[in-house]
Amino acid sequence: MTKPLEGDARAAALAGLEGWTPLADRDAIAKTFKFKTFDQAFGWMSRVALAAEKADHHPEWRNVYNTVEVVLTTHDAGGLTERDVELAKKMDRFAKA
Repeated sequence: MTKPLEGDARAAALAGLEGWTPLADRDAIAKTFKFKTFDQAFGWMSRVALAAEKADHHPEWRNVYNTVEVVLTTHDAGGLTERDVELAKKMDRFAKA
């Protein structure tokens, strides 16, 4: 089982993420992605879904038209882990592609 990120490792991991915000009420990070169209948002979600399934690590997300709100945490570890950081980085890369 993966352990939650703490201390310097956590600070370094969060510093490497652009636009992700730690949540005040739980050990998780969040980001809102906006696309030009619903098709672009849904295409991005499909690409992320394939990567998440392959990694067996799934986001909490909500889609309304061209906007996708994402929360990442590792439920079985009880907080933010390296798995969340890696998925956040993939989401950012996919959004820029």
